[in-house]
Amino acid sequence: MGTYRHPGTVLTEHVFSVPLDHARPDGERIEVFAREVVAAGRERDALPWLLFLQGGPGFRADRAVGRAKWLDRALRDYRVLLLDQRGTGRSTPVSARSLARRGLLSPSAQADYLALFRADSIVADAELIRVALAGGEPWALLGQSFGGFCTVAYLSWYPEGIREAFITGGLPGLAATAGDVYRLTYPQVAGKVAAHYARYPMDVARARDIARRLADGGVTLPDGRPLTVEAFQSLGMPLGFGNGSHQLHYLLEDALDGDGELTDGFLHAVLGQLSFAGNPLYALVHEGCYAQGQATRWAAQRVRAELGGFDAGPALDGDAPLPFTGEMIYPWTVEQDPLLAPLREAADLLAERDGWPPLYDPARLAACSVPVAAAVYYDDMYVPRELSMATAAAIGGLRAWVTNEFEHDGLGASGGAVLDRLIAMNRGDA
Repeated sequence: MGTYRHPGTVLTEHVFSVPLDHARPDGERIEVFAREVVAAGRERDALPWLLFLQGGPGFRADRAVGRAKWLDRALRDYRVLLLDQRGTGRSTPVSARSLARRGLLSPSAQADYLALFRADSIVADAELIRVALAGGEPWALLGQSFGGFCTVAYLSWYPEGIREAFITGGLPGLAATAGDVYRLTYPQVAGKVAAHYARYPMDVARARDIARRLADGGVTLPDGRPLTVEAFQSLGMPLGFGNGSHQLHYLLEDALDGDGELTDGFLHAVLGQLSFAGNPLYALVHEGCYAQGQATRWAAQRVRAELGGFDAGPALDGDAPLPFTGEMIYPWTVEQDPLLAPLREAADLLAERDGWPPLYDPARLAACSVPVAAAVYYDDMYVPRELSMATAAAIGGLRAWVTNEFEHDGLGASGGAVLDRLIAMNRGDA
């Protein structure tokens, strides 16, 4: 596809043809894009490959410039492959329009198609790419968040293709349902919200005033969707990142003008956080990425009602702080997004889908001999440490580093320190 340079790096683009459904290798095919990155001056060196599996689901790989963040540490030892997982970035896209172009107009056909974009399909793609690119030699894996889920799936089904693995904030519960996950993450979110208000007590009144204005109705975002109180509450999603609380504070402080109306700048910033234009798969298959066997049935919505504590009523009608929510997808998430709304029936079918295939093989993981080092963030708002530690104990040879020094974005926020620690752990130096 082409080779070019960034400061300190040489990049080469690759496109691979893979089966849409790996159970039908002779059927329809899609393309998967990946970008090779190597340190300048080492293009011809026989470096081992490191495959980076991005968090998500539904996010493209990092668009790094030079040797930013963790990439600087990785390039000392590896030739890195940044994979746009199927359906993301420059890989064959997934959207309401792309499905229509493929003739997938019925909700059932759309749901069947979307079901093929989970971790099991992603790692099957990666294994084909490894054979094509690395000459069959095993490679290293670095999985961040959902990329860690993919790494555990890779260890389950293709351990022979892996020489070592690093996981950051991404050890999934091997048998946990989506409901199990949300029963653990909702209390974590509540704790992050309380910590935010303790840090920025002025935001209690600001958030409440914004919510009351939204409850009056008539507020729309620049793309025409309504901005509801529930949608506003979902802006708590970044609170699990190192600087997420600060981001939320700065968003809230410019929200209302002198007349008590929401500012254009605020509405545009909110749209940037709520729109799934660049990553529709994140919303459409989010709960499906936990599913093994049983249906999810909009687990985040069900567990929210079950646990309580996230009702905006006490803030709208009294003096209680407004509760924010986190990494949860609700039926209205799809319904209110103009680009996702045509797929609402397909999303409902995915939520009711039974018989999902297994994502992990506990027996093979227990017998794992691949060196694996994992960073488990003690206060992780997205991947519960309780599930991560149980999985760490269930994977043979895995070494876990439990830390509260970093939040979920520690891989990037640490400037390479987290990856350096994991590499040292696999080498017996830490």
